[in-house]
Amino acid sequence: MPEKNATKDKGKKQTILLVEDDQFISRAYRDGLSKAGFEIIPAFNGNEAEKKLKTLRPAIILLDIIMPDKDGFEFLTEIKADPKIKDIPVLMLSNLSHEKIFAKATKLGACGYLVKSDQGIEGVVSEIRKYI
Repeated sequence: MPEKNATKDKGKKQTILLVEDDQFISRAYRDGLSKAGFEIIPAFNGNEAEKKLKTLRPAIILLDIIMPDKDGFEFLTEIKADPKIKDIPVLMLSNLSHEKIFAKATKLGACGYLVKSDQGIEGVVSEIRKYI
């Protein structure tokens, strides 16, 4: 199956892989980001996101940290170790706001880190646009 490249197709919506296990938060982000003009592909854990990356090349990945099966840090480590997908920007979204968490995300290769409770959808959209 051919790989979709959301960053190269002019006239098409840019694709975001949203990896968030909380159904309510996922729906809120999907609605808000869709209204901002993005195509949203949801995944509810790292394993599901990994499967989707086999056929999808998103413009950016929004990644929660605390998830079942495979957490965000483990998934981020795998993404950055894979030469085929390591250049996809990963923006961490979490309610964890400790300095050590920010540092770990950055060290593992995240392009940015947002605390969910501190950001409205406009702030998230603004941050996404910095990286795509």
